Amino acid sequence: MSILLFVMLGVFIFMMFRRNKKTQQQQAELQSKFGPGVEVMTSFGLFGRIVDMDEAENKVTLELSPGNLATVHRQAVTKIVEPAVAPEPAAPAVPDDASSLTATETGSTATAAETPATPAETPDETLKRLNGEGKKDS
Repeated sequence: MSILLFVMLGVFIFMMFRRNKKTQQQQAELQSKFGPGVEVMTSFGLFGRIVDMDEAENKVTLELSPGNLATVHRQAVTKIVEPAVAPEPAAPAVPDDASSLTATETGSTATAAETPATPAETPDETLKRLNGEGKKDS
């Protein structure tokens, strides 16, 4: 029973060291990508662009907005922000057949750009038209 306890403790310690090593490798890889002009995020949520790096003192100068600089510890920079890629504009939908593009016997399928402009209707005229007051009695 005690051998099993020591084995479990050994596995636990091994996993803990492995996780630490993996985290250190990721941090080293991230910091190797640092350089002036790179957009980054700090561990406390500030976004900015790296302006200057002081390797001797482990300091990074960030430009938060034009003219506003902040100096933070190099380890406080935790993420490189990738620029957002704008989606390509979608092409207009084209019907599968040409029937919607041709005129029919009952009417035309002309678009709004092809129809002649009609004079604007006032609100009073619209109410009269909808209520049927403008019609002649037969």
